[in-house]
Amino acid sequence: MTDLAPETELPRSSKLKAALLQHRALSRDGLSERLFGMLFSGLVYPQIWEDPEVDMAAMELGEGHRLVTIGSGGCNMLAYLSRSPERIDVVDLNLHHVALNRLKLAAFRYLPDHAAVVRMFGAAGMRTNSCNFDRFIAPNLDAESRGYWNGRRLDGRRRITAFNGNFCRTGLLGRFIAAGHLLASLHGVRLDRITKAKTLSEQRHYFDTQIAPLFDKPLVRWITRRKSSLFGLGIPPQQYDELASLSDGKSIAAVLKSRLEKLACDFPVAENWFAWQAFARRYPGPDEGRLPAYLARENYDAIRTNAGRVTVHHASFTELLAGKPAASVDRFVLLDAQDWMNDRQLNALWSEITRTAAPGARVIFRTAAERSVLDGRLSPALLDQWHYLAERSRELGAGDRSAIYGGFHIYARKG
Repeated sequence: MTDLAPETELPRSSKLKAALLQHRALSRDGLSERLFGMLFSGLVYPQIWEDPEVDMAAMELGEGHRLVTIGSGGCNMLAYLSRSPERIDVVDLNLHHVALNRLKLAAFRYLPDHAAVVRMFGAAGMRTNSCNFDRFIAPNLDAESRGYWNGRRLDGRRRITAFNGNFCRTGLLGRFIAAGHLLASLHGVRLDRITKAKTLSEQRHYFDTQIAPLFDKPLVRWITRRKSSLFGLGIPPQQYDELASLSDGKSIAAVLKSRLEKLACDFPVAENWFAWQAFARRYPGPDEGRLPAYLARENYDAIRTNAGRVTVHHASFTELLAGKPAASVDRFVLLDAQDWMNDRQLNALWSEITRTAAPGARVIFRTAAERSVLDGRLSPALLDQWHYLAERSRELGAGDRSAIYGGFHIYARKG
């Protein structure tokens, strides 16, 4: 591991660029990929957008399991610790996410209590958070991550001071959600008002009368015809094409409307912290609803006890697995990373997954479209070693409260 010098910016990651770029630089697709890569080279996800309770049910996660997962915002990795797995290896090609995952782990290990952790990651306007970082976390944080959080933003303030305000409003995703609120307000709609609903029928009424009509507005339809419109969600050009294939191939307004409808109407808002992030740009307060699973009081002791079982790597999934012994991993969490891959990358990944999979291993992932990305693309010699749990995948996918994916998929190792 190469330490970053304190007070400096992170270098652009050649690993991240290699994963993103599929086309010639001067082609339309190549330019689109490079624009996405430039945006994705910073902090993207202050929180993860996959439901950890769905993940844990799909994996049948339990004590003794050895996991490899993509890090992203780090929330799910921490939630998995509540089931006391033996080991978790976290990989991410984005150095900002690596620093965030390490910070969250250190916070659970070294902040004095659960309340301090919630103030750090689940509340807003807590100006003591940077002081708690200096006192409790920084002395116990690796030099690379400590240098990152002590580094300066464009406004001259240390990065860690973002936690004194509302960290969930930072990053590419936070800015994208802010832009969505601005667009809605230009049409006279206050998205946060749906969080006042007391019943599913009230949520449905607000969506049908206030939110749904936005997708018929000319400005919204014009914006959603452009691939760059979803870069703020961390959706690369390849995923946009998948989404567009579900509608008229030109605008994804209808697809976005359907996904937002699930987020707004299928789950009680008090039970869905993803809805709070999307519609209120914050987590619910103590009397308003549930916090993310990793911040729940009932999970705190287990996460704190098990935090030392996690190692965060700046590496690709395939790269990390290549260094592991055969049959040494029980659970693999790919998020939606395969949507970005070409056939060569996909087969290289599954070659390593199959080699390192222990008996009874499971792989879970999500896709922008409904179908599995493995169909017709993965070598039959690899695919034949796995069983697709189609019915269970559909059942759990329907219960994913993040609501932004078209498909959820579970594969179990045969034999």
